Amino acid sequence: MTIRTASFALRVVRRRMGNAAILYRRSLNKQGLERLTKIAPISPIAFSAAASLLRAGVRASGGSTLVEGPFHPLDMDYGARIACFVLVAAGLRNADRLYKAAEELRNADGTEAAWWFGLMTSRNGKRALRAMRILTEAVK
Repeated sequence: MTIRTASFALRVVRRRMGNAAILYRRSLNKQGLERLTKIAPISPIAFSAAASLLRAGVRASGGSTLVEGPFHPLDMDYGARIACFVLVAAGLRNADRLYKAAEELRNADGTEAAWWFGLMTSRNGKRALRAMRILTEAVK
């Protein structure tokens, strides 16, 4: 899979606290052209907690290693799973709970993850985000 055909893309960056990442989704801009738009950043704590999920997503899309620098294409299933994790992990700092959430989403169905991602990014997505955080055990 190439970056031009991927629905999602992941870019690993170096921060002062360690590696972090930024997740992008392919969407249409105002001119009707397909562009990668930023969904959200992944903090260094969340990046280390979700390393197995991120590596599995890169490998499933034909990549080999998770290195900083270039964009890594992600297929629809793993892209939706990682997107759900990114939204769930935003603002959370408990590494154990982030690890549990990443493992739950790694084992989740890709279609179900896409449905949850759609709910969480809708206009009234705060309730869906809270529900997903509870279901993945990211919060008590």
